Amino acid sequence: MTTITAPTADTTAARKLPSRRLSVAPMMDWTDRHCRVFHREITKHTWLYTEMVTTGALVYGDVERHLRFNEEEHPVALQLGGSDPADLATSAKLGEKWGYDEINLNCGCPSERVQKGAFGACLMAEPQLVADCVKAMRDAVSIDVTVKHRIGIDDSESYEFVRDFVGTVAEAGCSTFIVHARNAILKGLSPKENREIPPLKYEYAYRLKREFPQFEILINGGVKTEAEIDLHLQHVDGVMLGREAYHNPFLMATFDQRYYGDAAAPKTREQVLAAMVPYIQAQLAKEGGGRGLKLNSITRHMLGLMQGLPGARLFRQTLSDSKKLALGDANLLLEAAARLSLPV
Repeated sequence: MTTITAPTADTTAARKLPSRRLSVAPMMDWTDRHCRVFHREITKHTWLYTEMVTTGALVYGDVERHLRFNEEEHPVALQLGGSDPADLATSAKLGEKWGYDEINLNCGCPSERVQKGAFGACLMAEPQLVADCVKAMRDAVSIDVTVKHRIGIDDSESYEFVRDFVGTVAEAGCSTFIVHARNAILKGLSPKENREIPPLKYEYAYRLKREFPQFEILINGGVKTEAEIDLHLQHVDGVMLGREAYHNPFLMATFDQRYYGDAAAPKTREQVLAAMVPYIQAQLAKEGGGRGLKLNSITRHMLGLMQGLPGARLFRQTLSDSKKLALGDANLLLEAAARLSLPV
C-alpha cells in the first residue's frame, strides 16, 4: 500500500497538482509523515506540509530520516528552517530530489530556540537576506519556492512593514506568500502564546492580495470553520488551517467536494479508520519492535477523529490505553470504533 520515497528523478513537473486553495500548516511534533497519511485519507487534494526541517539537519545529519515520506502524501511541501542561502539551496535541492512538490521557507516561527539559529520570524527584520535565500533556492530547483511569514515582529505593527517585506522577497522570484495574520513577539511570549495573544489582522492579508494581485496569497491563523474559510476565500487565494485540522481532522472531509469540485463522496470516519489499519500494520512490520516504531507514534494523530460525536472521549481513551498500545495491534482502531458502535 505504501512506499517510502527515495531519491529519484524529478517527477513533480509531470504530476498535476491541485491549487493551494486549502492546506494544513507545518506544525512541529505533529505533522510528521504518519499524521500526513492520516490526513490524506480524509482529503485527497488539500496540501500537506512537513514539520520544519532545519538546513543543519540536512547538510550535516541523517537526510533519509528527515526527508522520507509516503507516496500517497502528495501534494506535499517541505518546510525548511535556515538563513544561509547556500545551505538552503542544498537543502531545497535535496527536497526536490526526494520528490517534494514545493519548498517553503519558515519566516514565522517565534521560538527562542529558532531565533538562536537566526531563522524563523526574526528573518522578517532582514527582508533582503530572505530574498537572497529565496533566489538561491529558486536557482537550485524547478519546483515552487514559497515563504510562510507573520505580518510583523514585536512592535512593527504597521501594514507597510509586511507590504515592504513581501515586495522585497517577491523581487527574488517568490510569488506565493503564506501569511500568518499575527505579529510575532520575539521576546516574552512562548510559541503557544504567540499563536493566541497577538491579535489577528486578516485585513493585512487581504490588502496584500489587493496590492499584489499577481501573487498567490494564502491566509493562516485562527481558522476553524468552513464559514470562516468561505469568507477568507472571497479575499485571498487560499486558506491554511493549523491546530483545528489536527484536533478536529474530520472537518476536512468535505474539502475535496466543497473547494476542489471532486464528485467522489467523502470517506466516513469508519472508512478512514479501516484504511489506516493496513498502513499501520505495514509500518510496524518495517520499523516496529525493540526501539523501532511504536503504535502510539501513529495513533496519537488520530485522537480527534471523533470530535463532536457522542462517545468521542471513550474513543480517545481506548486509543490512549498504554497496555493496549504496548501490544502493537493496529486493530485497536477497530476496537475503539466498536466502543462507539460504529461499523467498520
